[in-house]
Amino acid sequence: MKDPYETLGVARTASDAEIKSAFKKLARKFHPDLHPDDKEAEARFKDISAAHDLLKDPEKRRRFDAGEIDASGAERPQQRYYREYADGPGYTSHAAQDGFASNEDLEEFLARAFGGMGAGMGGGGSRRQSSATFKARGQDVSYTLPVTFLEAATGAKRTITLPDGKTLQVTIPEGAEDRQMLRLKGQGMPGFGGGPAGDAYVELHLAPHAFFQRKDDNIHVEVPVTLKEAVLGGRIEVPTITGPVTMTVPKGSNTGTTLRLRDKGVRNRKTGVAGHQIVTLKVVLPEGDEPELAAFLESWKPKHPDDPRKEMLS
Repeated sequence: MKDPYETLGVARTASDAEIKSAFKKLARKFHPDLHPDDKEAEARFKDISAAHDLLKDPEKRRRFDAGEIDASGAERPQQRYYREYADGPGYTSHAAQDGFASNEDLEEFLARAFGGMGAGMGGGGSRRQSSATFKARGQDVSYTLPVTFLEAATGAKRTITLPDGKTLQVTIPEGAEDRQMLRLKGQGMPGFGGGPAGDAYVELHLAPHAFFQRKDDNIHVEVPVTLKEAVLGGRIEVPTITGPVTMTVPKGSNTGTTLRLRDKGVRNRKTGVAGHQIVTLKVVLPEGDEPELAAFLESWKPKHPDDPRKEMLS
């Protein structure tokens, strides 16, 4: 396998945060869902995941840096030479050029390095029989999940079906943000030899809303009002992320007038405090002919005449 640092494009002195950031960036770029039937992208994604799996584990990273394990996480056998015994009494070297005195010495080396050999190395027979169980953590996997604006704002539960038919239950936290990564512990690839399963990482992709917009923890929305409601004021029903509520339009409101609905925004995940909903009014004239309104305006002489375009023409 390739050097994990080179695979993620980070220096050997990179911090945990830099390694995680590099992994997320590359995982999004080479995720198989974005490159169907692209074997090269699939292979690259596997390499990226394996490199991240090794480097995010402090102990594995230490052992790799020390040369104790290779990029796949496998033990590196320490070469052992037996030349120091070559001049001893009663010793005959059969393979001095290879560093081992005999087949028995080679078997002993392999037995200590790998936990045992299952076949004889010479003389035609099985010299020793032993077994070892190697445990390895399963590989992490990454997915993308499209979610609606309201699911992210108020929280939701979703079930996703994987290509192999397995389903995962995903809890979308209240106040989730676009490109937020959720970790599902133990929902990745199964481990080897009884080792623990890897984790599943689900990246949320938020769809825009038809009229709501989020800025920090506040929700912004433009609400149309009739000319009569704007001039005379009144109670109107407005939408919020948790359902309609009633709000008072002040008398003499105009397009651009902003009102605030307290605690009707997104609840902050850290503080638990909800933001507000900012309502901007937009005066809308009635559709179709209104002869009485037209007749009134023709004879109307405002007490405070004003030119709404004066600043543009000065």
